[in-house]
Amino acid sequence: MPNLLFLILSNNLIEGSIPSSICNLKPLKAVSLSSNNLSGELPQECWKDLQSLEVIDLSNNHTMPGKGSHFHLVRTRLSILSLSKNSFSGNLPPNLKTVGPLRVIDLGENSFSGNLPMWMGKRLPYLEILRLRSNSFSGFIHEHHCLLHSLRILDLAHNGLSGTIPHCFGNFSGMATVDPTNPFSIIPMEIESHDFVDQVNVWITKGIELEYNGTLVFLKCIDLSHNAFSREIPTEITGLLGLSILNLSMNQLTGRIPEKIGSMQRLEVLDLSRNQLSGSIPPSISALSSLNHLNLSNNNLSGRIPSGNQLQTLPDPSIYAGNPGLCGAPLKDCATHPDIHDLDHEEDKEGWLPFFISMSIGFVVGFWSVCGSLLLKKSWRYAFFRFIDDMTIIPSVW
Repeated sequence: MPNLLFLILSNNLIEGSIPSSICNLKPLKAVSLSSNNLSGELPQECWKDLQSLEVIDLSNNHTMPGKGSHFHLVRTRLSILSLSKNSFSGNLPPNLKTVGPLRVIDLGENSFSGNLPMWMGKRLPYLEILRLRSNSFSGFIHEHHCLLHSLRILDLAHNGLSGTIPHCFGNFSGMATVDPTNPFSIIPMEIESHDFVDQVNVWITKGIELEYNGTLVFLKCIDLSHNAFSREIPTEITGLLGLSILNLSMNQLTGRIPEKIGSMQRLEVLDLSRNQLSGSIPPSISALSSLNHLNLSNNNLSGRIPSGNQLQTLPDPSIYAGNPGLCGAPLKDCATHPDIHDLDHEEDKEGWLPFFISMSIGFVVGFWSVCGSLLLKKSWRYAFFRFIDDMTIIPSVW
């Protein structure tokens, strides 16, 4: 079949290895052999000869790279690469930086290790979906990774990443837009009108393990759960107004929940459980009108649970379990909480403290701007006292 354009054999019971003769299909645009029982080593060098190849989906098989290296994709037009749920290991393939305009990389559920390469930000400018969950990656998320401005799904869950969540996450403009993105934007124009579109849409939806009831082709997601991230949640993340899912659970995050969390109106799933977050729950969280899954359990949160709006539709007490300092519906009444009055008093003091500080600074500056001028300027001092004398003499004349 020398003129074959699309090879779609997914969701069957095909066994054996992928034959090297597949690389004789020079016009091939898309190949999907996912969800079979394929095993053995992948063909190596010949992939680079498939200059028209735009989609490779070999996910959910038992394949592995041949001879300790990854198959070559140099100078192809590849847009979608899915090798998830296979037996790949080692570092990320360095030849990914030489591939065409990659928009989707799914290497989840393998045994990849090492650091996230810093070249990703500069060499993958069109990337929209990066899914590396359930591997053995370590190290930090670097500021260079924030150059992936087009990202709308970032899934790094279940790895060994550590350090802080960079403040530059606010640069993910693909997640900041509120207007729905073209659902087929990740699909190459050459194959957009073919039936393969449905196959790609199915691929996009898989791997989303959290509860999500929206239109999945419009999904915008950050999942950093089950890692070792520390420090505070950057406030810049609340500027990602188009985000649908934010999962930062099972880390070592500290500090407060960002006060402006309520500005993320498209948020449907928010999971901050099993961290070390403290302070009160921001009242703005009740403004999340699209929220249908919330988990703040097992932190050090305290004070009253905000009420009203969407939170009334989430009556499950397990959402707030493991926070002894919290009270209010659906937990115990704050009137019976032994420390709630002290907590309220502390919050009141925190609220008034900036006012008293600014008032004190204003008094000192105002006082010395007047009195200091009179002390330093002799002519001003004479003029001031002459003005006072005139004010006292004039009434006596009348």
